Amino acid sequence: MFENLLDRVSQLPYLWSLLRRVVEADFKGEKALISTELKPLNPNDQRLFLDFGCGTGEFANCFPAKRYVGIDLSRQYLSFAQQTQKGNFAAMNGIALAFKSESFDAALVVGVLHHLPDQIAQTALAEIHRVLKPGAIILLMEDIPPQNAWNVAGHLMHWLDRGGYIRTNADYRALLGPHFTLLREYTMQSGICDYGVYLLSCLKPNFQ
Repeated sequence: MFENLLDRVSQLPYLWSLLRRVVEADFKGEKALISTELKPLNPNDQRLFLDFGCGTGEFANCFPAKRYVGIDLSRQYLSFAQQTQKGNFAAMNGIALAFKSESFDAALVVGVLHHLPDQIAQTALAEIHRVLKPGAIILLMEDIPPQNAWNVAGHLMHWLDRGGYIRTNADYRALLGPHFTLLREYTMQSGICDYGVYLLSCLKPNFQ
């Protein structure tokens, strides 16, 4: 029943955006990491940023509008993003990006991989690698099981989550290993939601 309700809410961009803002404390944790790890608002910086799986565009305002491109499969979400955010948005399949190789200087990926089975996730990661320039930085945040046993709301949200592939840290590392160099990793809590955070580079992979 609750899963069906969540699915229905997810089809309504305004309500879905509102729900995510509530359970993730207005995305303060994610936005702080974007500012710290990607430093997109440096006035002398001319990098072009890709937001892979941007959804309703919640993080678009973390980037200069002219140097931000958000892509997503959902035209409903993109329409909402275009009405509420500044930036460039495009409907696109993540396993076949309509960009030339080495088009972007950095990328953001938040909460995408846990919706994808391993084979599709690997293809999507290969596409991200293809469209990024050598040495480009990727900030990836993915849902992980709640770290605190007393985070009852987080456990409930984890159980209801529409993504069927919430992985452990080791599983995410295995997915990322063939494509990227790991610079650092850690966990963070955003509202009631727990994330594994991976800062990556498009250099020779060094995962073990």
